[in-house]
Amino acid sequence: MNKIILVTGASSGFGALTARHLADRGHTVYASMRDTAGRNAPQVEAAARYAREKGVDLRTLELDVQSDASADAAVRAILADAGRLDGVVHNAGHMVLGPAEAFSPEQYLQLYDVNVVGTQRVNRAALPHLRAQGRGLLVWVGSSSTRGGTPPYLAPYFAAKAAMDSLAVSYSTELSRWGIETTIVVPGAYTAGTNHFAHSGKPADAARAAEYDTGPYAGVPERILEGLKALEPADANVDDVAAAIARVVDLPHGQRPFRVHVDPSQDGAETVNAVGDRVRREMYRNLGMEDLLRPVLR
Repeated sequence: MNKIILVTGASSGFGALTARHLADRGHTVYASMRDTAGRNAPQVEAAARYAREKGVDLRTLELDVQSDASADAAVRAILADAGRLDGVVHNAGHMVLGPAEAFSPEQYLQLYDVNVVGTQRVNRAALPHLRAQGRGLLVWVGSSSTRGGTPPYLAPYFAAKAAMDSLAVSYSTELSRWGIETTIVVPGAYTAGTNHFAHSGKPADAARAAEYDTGPYAGVPERILEGLKALEPADANVDDVAAAIARVVDLPHGQRPFRVHVDPSQDGAETVNAVGDRVRREMYRNLGMEDLLRPVLR
């Protein structure tokens, strides 16, 4: 069945790949991004060209996840254009690389605004319509770092992704009785095929970062990237993440998994549910609300 899907942060990387995979499967996809008339104009044209050449329904949409007004306007535009919205893929995000101490508090706030608060803006715009329908799907693009290995120099990004993951878990139980399903897709640290590392932000306090670069942590950033690359098999393909998201969207309501790990190194996949599931199960049993856990434990 054709679904109307909004994908955030779809100018490149996982977002652009996911939008194309979903369109290829017959869905109407709104690939959203900011600055569609400026910096991302080439990406808008690339999406339009893909739609023409493949004969699929891939549309682009202006959406800045750091703006309430932009999120509201984007959802209104989809409803006016397509008449409904069936699901949201929360993909928009930004990475930074450097010693945690060298990032300013303002940088932390901005990173949380994009990676965490941005999902809240889109949710507040979209959820009233999904709840009114009594059916819907939220797909959150997480990170293996929230439960697996956490190499240094990525602390602000990892902290923001962990916060987003926690928000997704809480939303899942608060939305299940509305008929809205949740899936958290957990990619590994793909070092090729996306612009995450190439476009990662740098610390604002260059002098403090230099103290790390010339001190006992000299050479660590390069070794981190080498170590992450070494964990990936030669056939690791970021396209697998987009394909996994598309498969989740295609599954019948009630059969979607709560977490999907897409990581050749299986970082964090084995331990992600062990303790948390046991504690949640006991708490919700005591509250007499075990039905809320079904989406999480499925």
